[in-house]
Formats: sequence, structure tokens, C-alpha cells
Amino acid sequence: MSSTQAPGGLPHGLPALWGKLTGPQRRAIARILTTRSVARDVNAEFADTRTFGQRVSDRIAAFGGSWPFIGIAFLMLACWVVLNSVLLARRGTAFDPYPYILLNLILSMLAALQAPIIMMSQNRQAARDRLEATHDYEVNLKAELEIQSLHEKLDQLRERDWAALVEMQQQQIQLLQRLLERATGESA
Repeated sequence: MSSTQAPGGLPHGLPALWGKLTGPQRRAIARILTTRSVARDVNAEFADTRTFGQRVSDRIAAFGGSWPFIGIAFLMLACWVVLNSVLLARRGTAFDPYPYILLNLILSMLAALQAPIIMMSQNRQAARDRLEATHDYEVNLKAELEIQSLHEKLDQLRERDWAALVEMQQQQIQLLQRLLERATGESA
């Protein structure tokens, strides 16, 4: 079945509406008709498509936004400042004296490299979120259609039961009328 053609045997005029449906709506309806599950592991599906560079950027972003990174960065900065201050106090010269211009340059370069890597990872996260939102929409749409189908089945059962009750009531009325006719015929 192509994405623009309606599958055969669609109920209630759906073939006429098929062209107006979105891709997720078509997939959900096709899965309902074939009784296939809509649920799938979006995380595994998304992780399988990542390139080596994307996996590296995700790991760098995950580490760059963690407490261990903050702790290591703080320790390195403290060591740099202490080492330069001790060298300056003992020898009168340090490899990066106060105001630590070399340290500032290194931190600026780190930030300049880290920012685009984090943005790449965020873009991938946004793409995964869009994929997950589409999947959630498909699942919700299928659930909604299944619920509507169940409501229709319950309505049909209720109508059938009402018809059976009305028929039984008619039979009871007829029996009561016969009994009444016999009773009035015997008393006369």
C-alpha cells in the first residue's frame, strides 16, 4: 500500500478522505486494519541511525553538562591559580601570572569548541523528541480509533439487546392479552 492510496475495504467513506490524512494518521489506520502494533522503541530506532560523530558529540555534551565535569574544571582552575601564584611568590615569575591571560585563552577556546558540540547534541535531541512526539501521536490516534470502534460495537450490542427486549416485551404483552381474554371468556 502506498502512502497516497487508501487500502482496500476501508469503512465509512474513508477512501475519499485518505488523501487528506497525514502520514502518522495513515500509518495508524493501516496498523489498525492489519492489527499490527503501533508501539516501538523510538530510542533504539533513533540510536541506530547516529553516525560516529553524532555519538561522540552526544557523549561530550553529556559529560560537559555533568557534575563530574564541573568538579574537574573547578579543580583544574584551582590548581592553575595555586601553581601560578606559588611560582610567582617563590621565583618572581610564573608561566601565566595574574590576571591569568593564558588560562582565559584556554577557557575561551574550550567554550568555543564545546558550544557547537553541545548545540549538535541538542539538535539531535530535538530531532529525537520530534520522532517521539510523532510516535506518541500515532499511538494516541490508534487508541482513539480503537476506542471509537469499541463504542460502535457496544452501541450495536445495546441496540440488539434493546430490540430483543422489545420483542420479549411484545411477546409478554401478547401472552397477557391471551390470559386476559381467557380469564374474561371463562368469567362470562
